[in-house]
Amino acid sequence: MQHTVCVTGASGYIAAHIILKLLAAGCLVRGTVRKSPDAYPFLSNMPGAGTHLQLFTADLLTEGSFNKALQGCSTVMHTASPYVINVKNPQRDLVDPAIKGTLQVLASAMKTPSVRRVVLTSSVAAITDEPDSSRVLNEEDWNTRSSLKRNPYHFAKTMAERAAWEFMEKEKPGFSLVCINPSMVTGPSLGPGLNTTNGMIRDIMSGVYPGIMDLNWGFVDVRDTAEAHILAMQTPEASGRYICSAKELHMRDLVHLLRSSGFSSYPLPKLDLSGRAGTAVMRVLSWTQPKNTGTFIRTHIGRSVHYSNAKIQQELGLTFKPVEESIVEAAEDLIRHAHLPKKN
Repeated sequence: MQHTVCVTGASGYIAAHIILKLLAAGCLVRGTVRKSPDAYPFLSNMPGAGTHLQLFTADLLTEGSFNKALQGCSTVMHTASPYVINVKNPQRDLVDPAIKGTLQVLASAMKTPSVRRVVLTSSVAAITDEPDSSRVLNEEDWNTRSSLKRNPYHFAKTMAERAAWEFMEKEKPGFSLVCINPSMVTGPSLGPGLNTTNGMIRDIMSGVYPGIMDLNWGFVDVRDTAEAHILAMQTPEASGRYICSAKELHMRDLVHLLRSSGFSSYPLPKLDLSGRAGTAVMRVLSWTQPKNTGTFIRTHIGRSVHYSNAKIQQELGLTFKPVEESIVEAAEDLIRHAHLPKKN
């Protein structure tokens, strides 16, 4: 049976890879974008897009905006949500679009009898905003500490996912909900934009960081993240939340990987500030950074995050690419898209 799938935020980093995979599988895809559909040639030029991809203009804050795009769809993949760390007005720029957009899409899905499943792109930001070095986090964990003033992006993702589950409990619609919670998503980009994770890699390669800090992150390849969404659509038994994270890397390992993979001519940080004294210094210096960047550093530095990916492997059968290869591909992609200068 040929699926018709709506992908919101179609021009996004993860969404574009989802669409590419859906088209390759012969699905009919309806994507929603914010601007005119003609503004996204990298989508319309995908193999199979001419006959199997239709783009609609929709807005997260406009009631009924997604109704037309959902007509006839069996699955909705809601990926559209702002992903920025520093904003002037967190309520307006992050929280409102995340929560209201999610509820708009769910309300439209409830009005569309053909929809049988909604797959929501959440984040490990909804799992925690302050790592606990002593334990491995899993799908039972929820971020309870973020607010408009403390890691507002984490707060927005948490509140949007909670709103989705509360909607399901209250409205009891005729479709099921599955949430994918990726960690730092990296790898090549199908569009010219720069996602936040690869923006961090660019900053590390361009001398923004004064030294190597005691930070680690979970990473996952963008293509694996896209595959997780498709498996969540295809697996009837899929339910609840799925942490989508392949491996954790410390900042020093990330810098070493980049230096040993042909990027040593870039101003990668050399000073090791990952010890106790360096961490104390970086905590002080974090107050000189943009507000939300500083908050992130203070809530993460000196702590190690560890995620369990057992559920997504066991229930969805997802296997992960080596994140080291993904990060090197991302660095090459940054140069290809001119986010970094080309050096010998």
